[in-house]
Amino acid sequence: MARGKLRIYLGAAPGVGKTYAMLSEAHRRIERGTDCVVAFVEHHDRPRTEVMLHGLEQVTRRDLEYRGTAFTEMDVDAVLERAPEVALVDELAHTNVPGSRNAKRWQDVEELLTAGIDVVSTVNIQHLESLGDVVESITGVRQKETVPDEVVRRADQIELVDMSPQALRRRMAHGNIYKSDRIDASLSNYFRPGNLTALRELALLWVADRVDEYLQQYRGEHNIRSTWQARERIVVGLTGGPEGRTLIRRASRMAAKGSGSEILAVYIARSDGLTGASPKELAVQRTLVEDLGGTFHHVIGDDIPAALLDFARGVNATQIVLGSSRRKTWQYVFGPGVGATVARDSGPDLDVHIVTHGEVAKGRGLPVARGARLGRSRVIWGWLVGVAGPVLLTVLLTHVDADLGLANDMLLFLTLTVAAALVGGLLPALASAAGGSLLLNYYFTPPLHLWTVSNNKNIVAIAVFVGVAVSVASVVDLAARRTHQAARLRAEAEILSFLAGSVLRGETSLEALLERVRETFAMDSVALLERAGDTDPWTCAGSVGDGRPLERPEDADVDMPVGDHMALALSGRVLPAEDRRVLAAFAAQAAVVLDRQRLQSEADQARTLAEGNRIRTALLAAVSHDLRTPLAGIKAAVSSLRSDDVEWSDEDEAELLEGIEEGADRLEHLVGNLLDMSRLQTGTVTPLIREVDLDEVVPMALGGVPDGSAELDIPETLPMVAVDKGLLERAVANIVENAVKYAPDEAPVKVSASALGERVEIRVVDRGPGVPDSAKDRIFAPFQRYGDAPRGAGVGLGLAVARGFVEAMGGTLAAEDTPGGGLTMVLTLRAAAGRPPVRPGLSSQVTS
Repeated sequence: MARGKLRIYLGAAPGVGKTYAMLSEAHRRIERGTDCVVAFVEHHDRPRTEVMLHGLEQVTRRDLEYRGTAFTEMDVDAVLERAPEVALVDELAHTNVPGSRNAKRWQDVEELLTAGIDVVSTVNIQHLESLGDVVESITGVRQKETVPDEVVRRADQIELVDMSPQALRRRMAHGNIYKSDRIDASLSNYFRPGNLTALRELALLWVADRVDEYLQQYRGEHNIRSTWQARERIVVGLTGGPEGRTLIRRASRMAAKGSGSEILAVYIARSDGLTGASPKELAVQRTLVEDLGGTFHHVIGDDIPAALLDFARGVNATQIVLGSSRRKTWQYVFGPGVGATVARDSGPDLDVHIVTHGEVAKGRGLPVARGARLGRSRVIWGWLVGVAGPVLLTVLLTHVDADLGLANDMLLFLTLTVAAALVGGLLPALASAAGGSLLLNYYFTPPLHLWTVSNNKNIVAIAVFVGVAVSVASVVDLAARRTHQAARLRAEAEILSFLAGSVLRGETSLEALLERVRETFAMDSVALLERAGDTDPWTCAGSVGDGRPLERPEDADVDMPVGDHMALALSGRVLPAEDRRVLAAFAAQAAVVLDRQRLQSEADQARTLAEGNRIRTALLAAVSHDLRTPLAGIKAAVSSLRSDDVEWSDEDEAELLEGIEEGADRLEHLVGNLLDMSRLQTGTVTPLIREVDLDEVVPMALGGVPDGSAELDIPETLPMVAVDKGLLERAVANIVENAVKYAPDEAPVKVSASALGERVEIRVVDRGPGVPDSAKDRIFAPFQRYGDAPRGAGVGLGLAVARGFVEAMGGTLAAEDTPGGGLTMVLTLRAAAGRPPVRPGLSSQVTS
């Protein structure tokens, strides 16, 4: 069965009209004859949205009860049974009520997609998991309901629903979003113009990145190499010289002028040997470009300008930043240089910026590596010297009226042969030696103008000339080949050093390593394939690039086996044999990285299982002792009351009933803590943040301790705090009960509060035995009881639950020593200073 398609309406802020747009799309599809149903849509009592539900079939929701309150959630089983073509599912980031089929609504949507049902859903930008910290810093509200970015990115269609901040605030003021009693508070808090503008920018940038992914995929599928200037991408060409830092900073200033610009620094090394770049300087420049938000790339190319332009067009760059040449004036006789060549060949779609710097015309300061074949220009000059040189020398000597003698003539021809060997290598030198010997024989060795030699000494002289010429040419050629080998090994050493450095820096992601392989060898795609056995099919463990997907190593242009059942497959071009040594190192490292990732995953699972086993063991211990004790007391009291052998007085019956009630209260407290700890362990605690006064909450938390055991000091002038009222009450109650348990009877526990800047502190002070510094963190762990001998019953969960609740509300809970002896619990909360009080039932947390 084919997987269903997912369409998401992404809202820049609550109230922009995501649900309305989704329902409008549903009506359009029904008009076209599509079987479309409403699986779950929340209209939030908005009249216009509610009207849009008319005429749409709605699947009956599932009723759930949680902690005495009735809730409704999407009935996944009913939707699957109905099996429509399209299902509308609102609020993708919603957390389901405990007891539902899945913990999150996006998991429900995954089930529908797997069943082949198309889904249309909605989500706000602030609910994306990666933007949680950013949204909290902007709005001051931490979104507890989030959805992984990858879930949204996998959507087949993403449509941005946007509205200007002014228009959205007008909608709010007109009552189109919230009821009248919530308008003023919302406009002065979450819906401030600055908040809405920042959220809108986040949404636009996130969607722009998604559009860019679609664009890159399309360009790869259609083999488009020309630049499409959809957004600014600035490529910085580095040589490894000190001017690189200036170029990177200049590119950063250029990128800052346009939102969404990218910086890509690239260092290109020759495949037959590296230029004299300083590894230390390259490392500094890599750190600099990454600190400025860019990326560093290391590629190989024989033709530096062509490789740079290929890289720029491959990443769809719009600008190239290069430094003015460091060559001296006389060095321009060897060519125009990289900057001029890139500017000439860039075409109309790439802008080239030549940036001046302090190293202009000072020389490179480092030796330039020779090429494997001495370079094309040198070979041409070598042939000119080796072939044309002897001819020109012969013309010159035959027209000058001077008899230099055969020995001097030979030395002149030998000079040309040596020059040809130095410039062009072996073959031009051999040609020069052969041509020179023939010309010497015909024009300068008696008898003249004949190919014969009359004097045997002259034959020896010509033979010595040829031997010396061939020897010199061979030595020069051997030196060139040794230079090539050294340069090649140097290039491999730098690449392998870079690979080892990336591992030491923690860049152990398999995708990052495969991307490095693709860039290094200029390939279209790279994949790591594996299989369980010799006859099993190949599976892809990881892949990068835009090329065709690889299913077998035989389908690739280059494959490198890694063991018996793993291979690194590359497509794009055939690599020379000398490159396979470096490729083998990359392949071995890829296998190690894959094994490390799997071992890490298994270790995480093992830790989770170990933690679960520890919790279960502690729970069994608690059930076997702490829960059985009150049960035994209750049963004994009930058995006594039911006994017909004893006539109990009214006082005795009251005492027994009081014991039963006490035991039941202890059981309720213990079971409540166990359930709360379970919620914290599973991450299902979702606080409803409100602005409340502490003097409304803290006194209620002291209801479970004996009268006179705690003193309260909560000033009325304290600012309001942004908390969940119920969770705060439970947390303070647990802390106070723990303090009373250890405090002496003559020294009641003191509960006070004070304001410190944007925070509010609640301090619970007792004069008990205290806790040493080494145990202060351990007392907050589940099932931990200091000294293992508490006064009264308990399973050691009170402080663990309290800290979990406080941290869920964005606060902290820590233990300090009480001056003079004892323990002080410090509970720190976020103040809501400067905000007007809200009515009971009004939430300052805005959700769609």
